[in-house]
Amino acid sequence: MEKRAELYAGKAKSVYATDDADKLIIHYRNDTSAFDGEKVEQLERKGMVNNKFNAFIMGKLEAAGVETHQIALLSDDESLVKKLDMIPVECVVRNIAAGSIVRRLGVQEGMDLNPPTFEFFLKNDALHDPMVNDYHIRSFGWASEGEVAQMKALTFKVNEVLKKLFDDAGMLLVDYKLEFGRYQGRVILGDEFSPDGCRLWDKATRNKLDKDRFRQGLGGVVEAYEEVAHRLGVKLD
Repeated sequence: MEKRAELYAGKAKSVYATDDADKLIIHYRNDTSAFDGEKVEQLERKGMVNNKFNAFIMGKLEAAGVETHQIALLSDDESLVKKLDMIPVECVVRNIAAGSIVRRLGVQEGMDLNPPTFEFFLKNDALHDPMVNDYHIRSFGWASEGEVAQMKALTFKVNEVLKKLFDDAGMLLVDYKLEFGRYQGRVILGDEFSPDGCRLWDKATRNKLDKDRFRQGLGGVVEAYEEVAHRLGVKLD
């Protein structure tokens, strides 16, 4: 597989074309950012940890019947993926109240949400990723009614699979975001699943094991990511 021109550089990943028009290479960098890029640092080993963590999670989801864009690990910090036509919304499920829902609705952090909440957000840093609903998505042509239904169903399927996976490893899956894209007429999971895009707490102590350690200046960010990986049995070295 020949790696060609860089197509896109996000906050923590770079995307490259390949000699196959249907495949891309994603490079997971050590960059770490928060607050729409206002806080940025380089954290050693982070790109490697997220790349291998994501590949592990995507494999678990594929085994459970959730199609993903992941094809193969290429190196410590690069993966080969299917090229998707990305849908510009984030799908967020919250099992426990934390983060923006606490600020927006004045609820207490740590409250169990039963049933879990589902929210859509527009992917737009300039607008600070505003919350949107099904009507916005359909009216502005970001996705069809059928695609909206598929994204919701797949997001809750992911919740069913991963809540148990993390619970069995002594962790609470607090919330997470997913992104989807179109591939050969199907809606499939894209982007990544790592501690950068979810909240994970230790089940006994509720210590944070995710990107909130960076957002809140708690330190030990990569060490927490590595602990999560170790508990799940992800091979990092």
